[in-house]
Amino acid sequence: GLVMVANTAIGIVQELRAKRQLEQLAVVTAPTAEVIRERRKWSLPVTGIVQDDLVSISTGAQLAVDGVVEQANGLEVDESLLTGESDPVTKLVGDQVLSGSFVVAGAGLYTATGVGADAYAARLADEAREFTLVRSELRRGIDFILAAVSWALLPAVAILIWSQLAVTDGVRSALRNAVAGSVAMIPQGLVLVTSVAFAVGVVRLAQRRVLVQEMPAVEGLARVDVVCFDKTGTLTEGRLEHLATEPLAVADVDAVLAAMVETETNPNATIAALRPAYPNGPGWRQAGSVPFSSARKWSAVSFVGKGAFVIGAPDVLGVPQNLRSRVEKHASVGNRVLLLGSCPELPKADEPIGELEPLALVILGDKVRVDAPDTLEFFADQGVAVKVISGDHPATVGAIARLAGVPGADVVVDGRDLPADPALFADAVEKATVFGRISPRQKRAMIRALKLRGHVVAMSGDGVNDVLALKEADIGVAMGSGSDATKAVGQLVLVDGDFSALPRVVAEGRRVIANIERVANLYVTKTIYAFALVVAVGLAGFEFPFLPRHLTLVGSLTIGIPSFWLALEATGGRSEPGFVSRVFRFSIPTGLLAAMATFWA
Repeated sequence: GLVMVANTAIGIVQELRAKRQLEQLAVVTAPTAEVIRERRKWSLPVTGIVQDDLVSISTGAQLAVDGVVEQANGLEVDESLLTGESDPVTKLVGDQVLSGSFVVAGAGLYTATGVGADAYAARLADEAREFTLVRSELRRGIDFILAAVSWALLPAVAILIWSQLAVTDGVRSALRNAVAGSVAMIPQGLVLVTSVAFAVGVVRLAQRRVLVQEMPAVEGLARVDVVCFDKTGTLTEGRLEHLATEPLAVADVDAVLAAMVETETNPNATIAALRPAYPNGPGWRQAGSVPFSSARKWSAVSFVGKGAFVIGAPDVLGVPQNLRSRVEKHASVGNRVLLLGSCPELPKADEPIGELEPLALVILGDKVRVDAPDTLEFFADQGVAVKVISGDHPATVGAIARLAGVPGADVVVDGRDLPADPALFADAVEKATVFGRISPRQKRAMIRALKLRGHVVAMSGDGVNDVLALKEADIGVAMGSGSDATKAVGQLVLVDGDFSALPRVVAEGRRVIANIERVANLYVTKTIYAFALVVAVGLAGFEFPFLPRHLTLVGSLTIGIPSFWLALEATGGRSEPGFVSRVFRFSIPTGLLAAMATFWA
């Protein structure tokens, strides 16, 4: 009895500790919303939004509540988490928007009409604070073991009681021996130690500033054999810097760029990088704009009396032949190259850009993370393949990947050249390591193709263009510095946005699962041993050789206490499916051999 009380107390303490750690991290990463009340903007938890609040949204924001659009500035919303359709939907004034969708371009205001605990985003926030052991292969395996023991227990106990009534001095002795055999057959600490192992794993991850939003992620980490990630913020520091502007025409390029920076109310990474170089705008009045989106890879703006201007990826906008060598030269050393051009009128978001006059090449740079090579080396040592999936120019992605030491970075696949046939597409994704000019939809298709080939895939991302892939992956890892949408769908959140923490996260998942399997081997071996001994003694008509206190003492010293230490032991190696079969392959012969030795002693 004291052993059971002590075991239960330890389990409760560990689970409460894990729950407290999760709640502390969930406060840091919990989604918030910008709400306008009495002409002032407030940042509130999504649960603080009330009916008729005016909510401000911009690129990367996940809609916290349902509502009606009051103001739209090139507002495009992705509703794939609700409908499964990933094509962005343009929202105009008066259109309805639903919680759970997220903004992929533009900005706007909407009036909250559907609020409360039923909102999709609010449910996500609640789930992030729950510590529960949900169903998984591991849990199903343990449930199967317990069910098998329960069914085997009934006939074994019946045989033991019948035999002990015949060979002992009365009912009292027979029941005592039957209790001894029955208790020995029950794997008393298996579920408890499993819970403790998960709880300790969550605590260790939380100490490394990793928030576990879904418990199956811990088990999934142990099985990961492919990790996919964008280069920005993972291989690189994620802080773009303006390196140079190379004029291609006599136009006042600096004034155009300064005006773009000055009038942009929802700056993306490019505008943020240009702002220090162009802090003072010329005061031009904006006539219209098309916001940047990952799918288009360009943005545009028009000014009264000045014309329309476009900035974006040169190969998407249609770089002239005489400029391609210059673009390739900059991209080949890992820089991001943008083309600034002018056009007769502001292009439409859903139509191809027409005639474009090149004005300048804008060169942006990002530094390779110092710890990137060590992170990649860990994955290589552990047999985990890495895939760099980026929307940038293939030459830029390849250069960064080579500097970071990504295996196979000499060959870069352009996403526009990937075959449409599903089988050929999967072959290309399987063989290559580095991919450029990949659209958000292609990212999701690549994750799906790898899963269909039998891989367990983890995807790391921080931008709105990564949401679909994060949702599709077996393990979605969101950066704490990323958009609300990515943090909402990620099963894990790296609170500090430190990609170098991912190896430790994978190692922790492998440690938890491998140790639970070791513990299961111990407990099931004891169960097989006791079952075989009970059946042998019952059929042979012998008196059961142990009293209940004997087996409690022996079980505690040989199984119970060692199992707690095994559950915390360091380990390595990827976990493979087939938990139950491996446990039985070890436990059945071992338990039968031990039972034979005891019976014939």
